[in-house]
Amino acid sequence: MSARRALGYRKGRAAVGEDPRKRYPIFPIKGGAPTLAEQRDEVMRLLADESYDGDVAELLQRADTITGEIEQAENRQSRLRALRAASVPAGDPQPQPGNRQQPGMQPDAQGNEHPLTVAEAFVRSAALETFRAGGARGKFAFDHRAAPAGTVTTGTQPRPNTRVPGIIPQNPDFPLLVANLLDRQTSDGTTLEYMRDTSGPQSTWNAAAVVAEGGDKPKTGPFTFDLITTTLKTVAHWVPITRQAADDDSQLMGYINGRLVYGLEYKLDREILTGNGSTQMQGILTTSGIGTYQPASGNTDAKLITVRKAKTQGELAMYAPDAIVMNPLDWQDIELDTDANGQFRVITTVTDSGAPMRIWGLTVVTSVAMTAGTALLGGFRMGATLWERQGITILMTDSHADYFTANTLVILAERRANVAVHTPAAFVKITFAALP
Repeated sequence: MSARRALGYRKGRAAVGEDPRKRYPIFPIKGGAPTLAEQRDEVMRLLADESYDGDVAELLQRADTITGEIEQAENRQSRLRALRAASVPAGDPQPQPGNRQQPGMQPDAQGNEHPLTVAEAFVRSAALETFRAGGARGKFAFDHRAAPAGTVTTGTQPRPNTRVPGIIPQNPDFPLLVANLLDRQTSDGTTLEYMRDTSGPQSTWNAAAVVAEGGDKPKTGPFTFDLITTTLKTVAHWVPITRQAADDDSQLMGYINGRLVYGLEYKLDREILTGNGSTQMQGILTTSGIGTYQPASGNTDAKLITVRKAKTQGELAMYAPDAIVMNPLDWQDIELDTDANGQFRVITTVTDSGAPMRIWGLTVVTSVAMTAGTALLGGFRMGATLWERQGITILMTDSHADYFTANTLVILAERRANVAVHTPAAFVKITFAALP
């Protein structure tokens, strides 16, 4: 039987206008269209058949088409095998149901991962996952008291669908920048020992001189140091939150960042300035040996001028000042200071509210912890170090008081830190003259 009969070519005359040379094979139906393997085998058989009298050009075109389809299928299988064998890196954020990423896992506008906040790290932690799954129950010691009326519920903060919300902070949002002025180090223990230079700015800190041959060399000093022994102080607070609200990562992160972490930073700034050094952290203003500057009696220097003269005093003590902390009311007086023509002396334009606050080359930090009418100027990084133990720790439990039966959890945030004011002479406390 000829190859044409084997392929099942139709018999009979061609239709009017039809090229009688164009005859197409009729494949038997076996559950559908022939597979690539069947088409390949058929074309290979026809190419090997020396008696084939069909359209050879068409047969070659079919061979090319089938070859391309086979290569494409092989490439797909190769890519599929590579993807299955690829390992996802540890910590890679996984999408949540509904194509919604867990709050805190979204990259920034440039596609870069941003540093985790305390709340983001907390909601991603394995400890929280274990707690929610019922595999852990923490116990913490707190004084028993009734649940506060301000307990957060899902009704007080509806769950949004398109953005990472959080609970809107109701506390005042003052800048938290005092701690950033200091040198910051990590402590390995709870006891802090350091040497405090009590020599004072008038000490003979450098007696180096040219000495004749055989002459006595001068002695530098005297220097006096005190060994200061103190402990890291714990700053902590907690809030109640319903289990339903805690199960919503958005609300949980908002509450941790908006209330707990902010509260610790707020308190830390104030401890750095005014801590009593015994039951509290060591404040710079309460450390003996810091310099003071106050205009002479009857001197009504403007605050702008007073700051400049106090800066000179700091420089004469051999510690170049780099920043000043003052009450917002005092900074207001300085910014509003005008010359005889009514032009502002400190700011060039009132529309430039985002410009860095600086005066006489000093970084300005405003804080309500600084009493109005006073300011603290100094070389902050040279004069003091903030020692921290582990940073901020977040704890959560359902074992407080009767909160378990009320379906309420407790979230606690704490940190341990203290300030080592090792060079008091690097600071100058300013007392402004009363305005006329």
